[in-house]
Amino acid sequence: MALPTLTPQQRAEALAKAAEARKARSELLASIKSGRESIDKVLMRAKDDKTVGKTKVTQLLKAVPGLGQVKVAALLEQAGIDPDRRAAGLGERQREALINALK
Repeated sequence: MALPTLTPQQRAEALAKAAEARKARSELLASIKSGRESIDKVLMRAKDDKTVGKTKVTQLLKAVPGLGQVKVAALLEQAGIDPDRRAAGLGERQREALINALK
């Protein structure tokens, strides 16, 4: 299936929307990194908040101070979560397993 042809105005609007989404995700990750938001609260609102929901779980966990690539991979494997999973796609048990593993 071919992509639809966009007018220059539609293209500009799509680019602006994408830039806004990237900025919102960047601010979310910065707030987790600084400690203003806790990862458990962020994960709990993934179903309602589009910014959180569309962010990969791996990115969210890497923003937590003290968690790097290896620890995040181990946590995801322990909880049975695919590394490419987005936060809104987590099941209730997966979310609870992750939160409990981080305590």
